[in-house]
Amino acid sequence: MNFVEPIRDRKRIAQIKNQLRGERRYRDLLLFVVGINTALRISDLLQLRISHFLDEHNHIRRRFAIKEEKRGKRQEVVINDSIREALDEYLFAYPNITGDPDYFVFFNSKANSFREPIKRGQAWKFITSICQDVGLRGNYGTHSLRKTWGYHARMNGV
Repeated sequence: MNFVEPIRDRKRIAQIKNQLRGERRYRDLLLFVVGINTALRISDLLQLRISHFLDEHNHIRRRFAIKEEKRGKRQEVVINDSIREALDEYLFAYPNITGDPDYFVFFNSKANSFREPIKRGQAWKFITSICQDVGLRGNYGTHSLRKTWGYHARMNGV
């Protein structure tokens, strides 16, 4: 297992978001934003479904609860403004995803189905390549999202 770093520079975070928006990669944008704003492990992120984010009337929830895969504990996740903004863009780009609450949010586009999530290797490739694209040097991977949340929480006195 390799040691990975958090994304410390807020400007780099904004660059990553802007690049993903520019490339119209809204699924990846939402994965990045949810990852750095919730501190969920990648195994938990990839299992998120539409029903976690939308209620039965397709309105965005304020929060949702999941059972963490690794620890088996219940985790309450708040959908903040940053996640809400990325989710709005995502829902506009993929309007058919609201058809079934059991669809995976981070679906595998190669399988051409909302019923299969991306694999952690695919998420790792996405994170490492986008960090390189914006000029970050060092080791970055899926756990960097969780570490980014922790780093910025610590810098803000949490």
